[in-house]
Amino acid sequence: MAKVYKKTSGNGGLTLYLGKRDFVDHVDTIDLVDGVLKIDPADLGDRKVWVQLACAFRYGRDDLDVIGLSFRKDIWVQQVQLYPAAHKPTLTPMHETLLKKAGDQGHAFSFNIPTNLPCSVTLQPNQEDKGKACGVDFEVKAYLAKEANNDEEKVDKKDTCRLIIRKIQFAPDKAAAGPKADICKSFMMSDKPVHLEASLEKELFYHGDPIPVKIKINNETNKTVKKIKITIDQTTDVVLYSADKYTKNVLSQEFAETVEANSTFEKSLSITPSLSDNKEKTNLALDGRLKDEDTNLASSTVLRPGMDKEVLGILVSYKIKVNLMVSGGGLLGGLTASDVTVELPLVLMHPKPKEVPLE
Repeated sequence: MAKVYKKTSGNGGLTLYLGKRDFVDHVDTIDLVDGVLKIDPADLGDRKVWVQLACAFRYGRDDLDVIGLSFRKDIWVQQVQLYPAAHKPTLTPMHETLLKKAGDQGHAFSFNIPTNLPCSVTLQPNQEDKGKACGVDFEVKAYLAKEANNDEEKVDKKDTCRLIIRKIQFAPDKAAAGPKADICKSFMMSDKPVHLEASLEKELFYHGDPIPVKIKINNETNKTVKKIKITIDQTTDVVLYSADKYTKNVLSQEFAETVEANSTFEKSLSITPSLSDNKEKTNLALDGRLKDEDTNLASSTVLRPGMDKEVLGILVSYKIKVNLMVSGGGLLGGLTASDVTVELPLVLMHPKPKEVPLE
């Protein structure tokens, strides 16, 4: 095992152990959340020990939580009683490994995440913002309380320990064929058109990999294609609590390729979108992050049929635009300049990592 994630409560009586913090949504099934809680029963009194897994949508910063308004909405919550023993899951290899770390006071727990819940997503905050960013997150929490879900019972922070985990999707083994789009556009003062065709060799690309866009141009006009501009837009639909929609340009690149009148052009132009070029853009969707570690542009949302949009939280999609800047010819010059544009859908995801063996 590469690493064990561990968090101890302020009172020292509870220690939470997880063997991983990324849990994969395989579309039909989701990785089991299997962990261990070490419990020191010395100072429990009449309180019980509970473990909870919650998926929540956070609206904004912690310091906005004022005058009784909650800026966190639970999408799904499940909890079990661990002490006195009530929850006894079937032990997995991960449990066995973590129980060795926790010792005799270790208690195993498991949660099954429903397939209709959203993946972890964070919206990039302003640099001045403090606290947790807006987005969807999953949290494993262990705490001491006499009863579960009793709003009148105050649970002290020192009697609590928690770890944020991520629900993520990886690229499917079989990707669909690449999209293709074309347009034929005519201009003033020209009786023949410009044909533009753009295509991708595959539908899905991995974060950080170059994306070759194949472009074919047949310029039958008396005008010149001065340059080619390729952009990528990210569209984020916040569907849980409002109809907010953000469209952010995450890449804009110009290529000094000219196509003279009555000539053709065929070439693959490579582009690579990255978060490093978009650090200043507020409300840009990122893959859910743990603490302040590096992340990346959000992965495309892969939907399964029949999903309820109310619990989807945040939907992310990408679109490539190929734009030809065509100059006007003849006496009218720039007055007859125009653009020719096509759009292609793009799917960005992570490849499946290699399995890390348990020790």
